[in-house]
Amino acid sequence: MGTFSIWHWLIVLVIIALIFGTKKLRNVGEDLGGAVRGFKKGMADAQDEKKPEAVTQRTSSEETIDVQAKEKTDA
Repeated sequence: MGTFSIWHWLIVLVIIALIFGTKKLRNVGEDLGGAVRGFKKGMADAQDEKKPEAVTQRTSSEETIDVQAKEKTDA
């Protein structure tokens, strides 16, 4: 059978466009593109979470609030 020529692929694309319509094919393409973008964003967010945050030092002008933790008792 061999490889298909460009004319074979053009005929296949025309038949697919006639069967499904261009609007439906465009919607499928947009959905696929959105899924790929979401996947890439999720991967980037996952990599950002793994990186440790930079440690900042407090200056004397910042106010610190001291609190004490109390054990909860049932009354």
